[in-house]
Amino acid sequence: MSQTIATPTADQQLKAKHRAIWASGDYPAMVETFLLPLGPRLVGAAGVTAGQRVLDVGAGNGNASLPAAATGARVTAGDLTPELLDDGRRRAALAGLDLEWVEADAEHLPFEDASYEVVMSSIGAMFAPHHQQTADELVRVTRPGGTLALLSWTPEGMVGELFRTMKPFAPTPPPGVQPPPLWGSEEHLRGLFGGRVQFHRVLRDVLEVTAFERPRDFGEHFKANYGPTIAVRKNAEREGRAAEFDEALDQLCDEWNRGTPERARFEMEYLVAVGTRP
Repeated sequence: MSQTIATPTADQQLKAKHRAIWASGDYPAMVETFLLPLGPRLVGAAGVTAGQRVLDVGAGNGNASLPAAATGARVTAGDLTPELLDDGRRRAALAGLDLEWVEADAEHLPFEDASYEVVMSSIGAMFAPHHQQTADELVRVTRPGGTLALLSWTPEGMVGELFRTMKPFAPTPPPGVQPPPLWGSEEHLRGLFGGRVQFHRVLRDVLEVTAFERPRDFGEHFKANYGPTIAVRKNAEREGRAAEFDEALDQLCDEWNRGTPERARFEMEYLVAVGTRP
């Protein structure tokens, strides 16, 4: 008796690739080194309080989920990458926090309609490949009268420039895939959400990074730990352009250094958008 083996769809293949990218390197090390302040900033902007049912989309290892749970909220942390969820469980256990960890695709959230009072994402949902589909899902799972809160890197900031720098060395993306930093554009958010979310707080701020001695140490950290940078550099290696990629990344770090050659300082711009679903 023959057995038919289902061929993965293009979407499944894309998501498997994304899982592998974010599982590569050591993203938790990046969180500990310089990204930690972002989670509490988003939780504060969202006004999370005890007893609320909160969903963190693209939660990673819990940079926003853990401070939300510390308020006494009932938190679900969802992410596409199991390895990041495992690290989040470890961090939660060390902190004595109780929350739910769920493998979840931001474009196909496994949650019921209107099931959360607060839906938030700190530099997470922005990396789902199809922006409109992701925005639709964020709205769907938010209760009427509930809060949607997003923290995203901006196109004009350092991470936006990083993705522009990497683009010439990356494979051509599948049709319909959009650049992640677009989520940090006010105009792009208005287009994604229309009148379905009434944003009452939209502001830009910067994450100041002083963890690196020399400017180019920042780029080396990304090459060692940041999944998207690791993947693009591997593609550059396959094309015989690794040295060219390294030089472009070095130049980026030099140009964006706001400190000195001996003590680097970077300002990474992000957008916080907080609104209500009518």
